[in-house]
Amino acid sequence: MDKYSRARKFMIKDLKARGIYDKNVLRAMEKIRRDLFVPRSYKESSYEDTALPLIKNQTISQPYTVAYMLQELELNKGLKVLEIGAGSGYNAALITEIVRPGRLYTIEIVKELVKLAKNNLKKAKVNNVRIIEGDGSKGYEKEAKYDRIIFTASAPEIPKPLKDQLKDTGIILGPVGGDYGQSMIKCKKIKKEFDCQNLGGFIFVPMKFEV
Repeated sequence: MDKYSRARKFMIKDLKARGIYDKNVLRAMEKIRRDLFVPRSYKESSYEDTALPLIKNQTISQPYTVAYMLQELELNKGLKVLEIGAGSGYNAALITEIVRPGRLYTIEIVKELVKLAKNNLKKAKVNNVRIIEGDGSKGYEKEAKYDRIIFTASAPEIPKPLKDQLKDTGIILGPVGGDYGQSMIKCKKIKKEFDCQNLGGFIFVPMKFEV
């Protein structure tokens, strides 16, 4: 038990009431402590359903958005997953918890966030995650192909390298659009073709690219 365990249970109850039904996602979010991934000055708000600021104008998404995305990603044990945008490391911790003994690779372009995510994951005693510093829009060819790809910053369109690095029958998910609003797009790859659906409007910080 930790001081936030009760708040975490309330968060889970709220997520269920709002339509989150995936038991793997709910179990991971009850186990992984979000308070270990937010700045010290925001600890008391860790389990409120709100996005919180990190460093370098980046944010940690609100719990409902995180849960919804992971539910739509259709995660299960043994999958190889690529995440674009490690941020604080919270999403990586959740994915790893669900896919274990599968593997997660997460790419982060902001050097300070790479260090932050590594430190947070260590505090949370989460392993089986590899954090790569680099341009996430290029994916990570070395370990391709992936069963699932998720990007947590908005892009004008799904980057082609990410599509190429997805396995057949795999799922890719992320916010697509401009700076002032995006649509959550979920695509399933079927013999090099993509069957996509629009899951509704969201607002994310834009993806950063190498120049």
